[in-house]
Amino acid sequence: MNFSSLSEIASYIVSDGKGILAADESNPTCTKRFDSIGVESTEDNRRDYRELLFRSEGMKGNIGGVILFDETIRQTAADGTSLVDVITSQGSLPGIKVDKGLQKIGSTEESLTQGLEGLDERLKEYFEIGAKFTKWRAVINIGKDMPSSEAISANMEALAEYAKIVQNNNMVPMVEPEVLMDGNHSIDDCFEATSRCLDTLFACLLDKEVDIKGTILKPNMVTSGSNNSDQANVEEVAQKTIDCLKAYVPDDLPGVTFLSGGQSDIDATAHLDAMNKIGGFNWKLSFSYGRALQQPALKAWMGKKENAILAQQALSHRALMNKLASEGKWDISLEN
Repeated sequence: MNFSSLSEIASYIVSDGKGILAADESNPTCTKRFDSIGVESTEDNRRDYRELLFRSEGMKGNIGGVILFDETIRQTAADGTSLVDVITSQGSLPGIKVDKGLQKIGSTEESLTQGLEGLDERLKEYFEIGAKFTKWRAVINIGKDMPSSEAISANMEALAEYAKIVQNNNMVPMVEPEVLMDGNHSIDDCFEATSRCLDTLFACLLDKEVDIKGTILKPNMVTSGSNNSDQANVEEVAQKTIDCLKAYVPDDLPGVTFLSGGQSDIDATAHLDAMNKIGGFNWKLSFSYGRALQQPALKAWMGKKENAILAQQALSHRALMNKLASEGKWDISLEN
């Protein structure tokens, strides 16, 4: 696949209902996932699991990009093929997580994502390996006196600086301002926090002269806090999320690829479908799911080679369901 511009890459990833498989879990996070099925988190086991995902038939036509962890982008499949080549052979583009995690802001409960130091050098290597896009996650908490204006400004400025450095290295930046679901806050609290983040983010991107046409946004959906007894229904989540995006996201952004943020696989699909059924926006509304795509496959695999086909079928099903949701064509009856 040859592309003449960053906008072509970004548009390809979300074209025709395609979305992104987030397979960029750090080794500690991957260990937690493997612990849940009683599998040791060795480098070979992580490689085998991700390889079976990437070779799933349902990757083709449904997954436009795969976000990788540093270990994974350097690995080769069991037959010696690089995992980067396995992904591209499926018609998907390899991407890479480039942030270095979170650091507390003083003595507060808020954090600032690290990783700008040495980023340019790391990006040059990832580009040579074959990465076409990158991801950087900022984390925003809702709670007493949170999110603060200081935390929002610092994180959105870092996202914009990251995005500019990425584009200077001929890759598409994914900007991920995640307002966490954790807490007992209302959907209106989430709407307000997400609005503040998006307003600040796009002002920072404009200030840094980031090419919006060559950028992908990976936001949270506007939902009730996970501990709130009053959970907004699918229609309310869909409408409030769209209202928030339309107020702050420029029309020339190619794609919005939502994170699942702890939602169940079915909820993440249902919310995405409801938004696309509402319509009324210029960008593609798609998915960049990790657990909401992988969890059924992980449970089917259980670390056993003889379960590989079952695991691939599980991933393929979820990938297709989310593609249909990205086109507003999903229905719960298709899950049976």
